[in-house]
Amino acid sequence: MTRQRLALGLGLGILLAIGAASTALDIKSRHDAAWVTSSLNILQRTSELRLLLSEAEATSRGFALMAGEPFRAEFDEVRAKIPAAVADLQRAVADSPTPTQLLGQTEALITRRVEIAAEVIRLRAASDRAGLALLGSRAEGPATMSAITANLDRFVTEQRELLAQRSATSKATGSLLLAIDLCGLALLLIIAGYLIRRAYLDDRALRASLVRSEAEAISLAERAEKQHLDLVEAHEKLRHSAEILQSTFNSMAEGVLVIDAADTVVFSNPAVEHLLAYRPGMKLSDVRAHLRVYESDGVTPIATYDLPTPRALRGESFDRRELIVHQLDSDATLRLMVSGRPLRDAAGGITGAAMVYHDITMAHETERLLQQAQKLDAIGKLTGGVAHDFNNMLTIITGTIETLADEVRDRPAAAATAALIGQAADRCTELIRHLLAFARKQPLHPRDSDVNSTILDIAKLLRPTLGEQIEIDSILAEETVIAHIDSAQLANSLVNMAINARDAMPNGGKLLLESRRIMLDEAYAAANAGVTPGPYVMVAVSDTGTGMSPEVRDRAFEPFFTTKEAGKGSGLGLSMVYGFVKQSGGHIKIYSEEGRGTTIRLYIPVPKAQAASPAPPEPPPPRGDETIFIVEDDLLVQDFVVSQLQSLGYKTITASTGVEALAKIDSGQSFDLLFTDVIMPGGVNGNELAEEALRQRPGTKVLYTSGYTENAMVEHGRIDQAALLLTKPYRKSELAQMVRRALLGPGDETPAFRSTDLRSADHARTI
Repeated sequence: MTRQRLALGLGLGILLAIGAASTALDIKSRHDAAWVTSSLNILQRTSELRLLLSEAEATSRGFALMAGEPFRAEFDEVRAKIPAAVADLQRAVADSPTPTQLLGQTEALITRRVEIAAEVIRLRAASDRAGLALLGSRAEGPATMSAITANLDRFVTEQRELLAQRSATSKATGSLLLAIDLCGLALLLIIAGYLIRRAYLDDRALRASLVRSEAEAISLAERAEKQHLDLVEAHEKLRHSAEILQSTFNSMAEGVLVIDAADTVVFSNPAVEHLLAYRPGMKLSDVRAHLRVYESDGVTPIATYDLPTPRALRGESFDRRELIVHQLDSDATLRLMVSGRPLRDAAGGITGAAMVYHDITMAHETERLLQQAQKLDAIGKLTGGVAHDFNNMLTIITGTIETLADEVRDRPAAAATAALIGQAADRCTELIRHLLAFARKQPLHPRDSDVNSTILDIAKLLRPTLGEQIEIDSILAEETVIAHIDSAQLANSLVNMAINARDAMPNGGKLLLESRRIMLDEAYAAANAGVTPGPYVMVAVSDTGTGMSPEVRDRAFEPFFTTKEAGKGSGLGLSMVYGFVKQSGGHIKIYSEEGRGTTIRLYIPVPKAQAASPAPPEPPPPRGDETIFIVEDDLLVQDFVVSQLQSLGYKTITASTGVEALAKIDSGQSFDLLFTDVIMPGGVNGNELAEEALRQRPGTKVLYTSGYTENAMVEHGRIDQAALLLTKPYRKSELAQMVRRALLGPGDETPAFRSTDLRSADHARTI
């Protein structure tokens, strides 16, 4: 019994010892499992911190590329989570000095990396490309991120080693507990088995966690790569869209100007640079200093505060406001239609303005010419009606005065009165005849007539009529020129124009009569109301007299309008000529400059048989790629020449006055041909401009153009006989040939080109 008791006591003791050992080992196993769980938690938090840092860097780069507000919002959200994640990780390793020290170093690096990312977003939002370039050149962000990654890799490595040690310790404790249970009690085996199973389950959970972490890391890398590719594609689309938008604005005929709230130009296209004489880099205040802006009447100046851009910056919106802009540097005047809108931010504040400028100079001039033609037509209808009715009454007066004169023949005083009344009636008859001619209601007897013979006959009669101080010359087409016209009325028109020329040359001068065949094309017909394209006979009368101002030239055909002193002219001479030409189906044009003389051209229709005969096909106009310097004060003609030459492949530069052209020559502007009008305002004419260009650049090639005929320019001493002159109007093919001829020079002409020489007998000076 005692042995049994001893055995029982020993067994109890062993059982107690085993129980105590099992209890101690169980406590130790639980402690080790807690450490394993802690290590897994630390690794999980480290992985989450890495993910936050990657998201912060990705959103920063996204905003730098796209400047999208969603990227900034996502960055701010991630940035707010990073300090908490670092703090949680530090609390988890607070009882370990080495990891705590390593995390302390890494925290400073993380803070700096987040600050760099925030700085990138700030600079990109401010469009500070210089700051971005400087920040990128320091490469501080990648270096900081590399240091963070190295520290976290080291931290993870240490934690994994610690996890392995703790797992090994846990397994050893379980094995010892199992051995004790096998030697002693089944209960201990059960406990040991339980502890082993718990250790196995924890290990499997750890492995599953590691697998999930690796899968998440791979998925994160794939998402980052896809996001990078999406950003690259979006950037390429944005760049392509910007190129298309820029090309569209640059090709627009309308000027586009965008300014900010400080009146600084943000965007401008080439059209607005031409219309406002603006150059990139200039301030709007400098532009306004070189402009004079008026209301549409061209007289009332517009104050600075009422200009389009200040109005738009005050929040006003307006459409199609018409104004006149005079460029002081080039002496050019443009009529513009302006529309403006203020630009506002999300809060409704004004951040700038957008302006659109449309050049209506050509349209306004065309409208003015059409209105002038309509006015003359209306005056003609009114004049014709009045003249017709007055002519009926005058017929009664004329017939009655003859009867009265017969009855009072034996009474001298009454007979003299009757004769005076008869003379007045005759003068009234002459006035009525002129009025009917202007109204296109005079009886005409058109037939195929030799125009040259009519001109020569009139020239003989004019010599004694005009006086010895007027030198008369005739330059006629060498071939017979036939026109379908009333030759008597043509002769009367030539006499009227010659008398006007004589009155414009009180101290003497030269009168030149010309004839030639000519072709008016569709472009000329489009710019001159009532003109039908086709062949004509051109008859020109040129003088070296006082010339006409633009205002006088516009009213020259109005009946009873005259600049002569009272009693020296009725104002019906040119009105009669105008009506006769229009009634004959022709066209009349005046070219005149004050102090430089006048040329009046009559375009008379050719006989229908000649007009119907098929013209030989013209060869394609010659082309080139040289640079042509166009100097033309008429903006309508300047735009026409630029478009025609550019369609032929040439590059062009322009000036509106001789002074502006000389400034460009002095600045070193390169060109291959100077194409200049002879008569220009501003103090420097075309001949003086060409002489100065030849002085500065010997060998410069020059082609002149003028509304006066070539013969008139040579005869009146305006240009040398050897100079090349293209007279207005001219067709595209003639412009192309003369430009090519001027560029080639006399010694460089090919045989094929000489065969179409514009100075040949048949086509000499026919432009």
